[in-house]
Amino acid sequence: VAEHIAAWMDKDNYKQTRTMPKFTVNTDEPSRWQPTPPAYMAGIEPHWSKIRPFVIESADQFKPLPPPPFTMEEGSDFYKEVKEVYDISKKMEEEGDASEGVQIAKFWDCNPYVSVTRGHLMFATKKITPGAHWIGITKIASRKAKSDFNQTVHAYTKTSMAIADAFISCWDEKYRSNLIRPETLINEHIDDSWKPVLQTPPFPEYTSGHSVVSGAASVVLTDIFGEDFAFDDDTELAYGLPVRSFSSFRQAADEAAISRMYGGIHYRAAVEIGVKQGRDLGAFIVDKLNMENESRLANNQ
Repeated sequence: VAEHIAAWMDKDNYKQTRTMPKFTVNTDEPSRWQPTPPAYMAGIEPHWSKIRPFVIESADQFKPLPPPPFTMEEGSDFYKEVKEVYDISKKMEEEGDASEGVQIAKFWDCNPYVSVTRGHLMFATKKITPGAHWIGITKIASRKAKSDFNQTVHAYTKTSMAIADAFISCWDEKYRSNLIRPETLINEHIDDSWKPVLQTPPFPEYTSGHSVVSGAASVVLTDIFGEDFAFDDDTELAYGLPVRSFSSFRQAADEAAISRMYGGIHYRAAVEIGVKQGRDLGAFIVDKLNMENESRLANNQ
């Protein structure tokens, strides 16, 4: 069995993506993503959409609507989204660290590589990824539900596949729309000294990875544990953050998504359309895996 799984994994196209061309920044197009402070890292994993998914049929199966047309003309839909990010951050700045928005942003930061600069020295601090946070929630739910071994394996496996496919789907759109981040535009057009609450990740803006992954994982976990499954999320305790309580997986996903606006790294469209992208993907995975399971049971009778 292990040899069969290893052979199947070997054909997922991951190794091939390691030698594909690096992402090229197009500075001639004002809407295109540009590296952001403090490390100005190159765009990471531009070919992630070429990796074979677990359940969805293709990387673009859940291709979302495009973002609002790019223009920094005041009064345009896109400009309003940029200005909204700035206005939210200034309001939270007035409220200080006690701001609920700041607390939500930091709780869901889940940045696995935070660049830190000290003079000429640069290093990185590590945290868990957004996918790992939802695996932590899966652990919490399995323990609260007193799941047995088989039920726990089922929950981890189904949620992991949803997370993996959600990243593939999201990265397919990120490098298609290749949209510039709020930090770049706000510094250029509104306030050259502005900094987001969270460090901007090194890849294009649309759609929000947190939103897509959280949307997908929450649908799968709701299918397994139920609609109104309340839980206390202590996943971030190891990183000095408090426990947050949620009445459902959907509520947690909604908070994870909006945290990216509070953090100053995403526009509203990326958050709201990203959640829909993730939930549509999650519903497809639930339906497909449930149908396959029912088919196997019928064949074994």
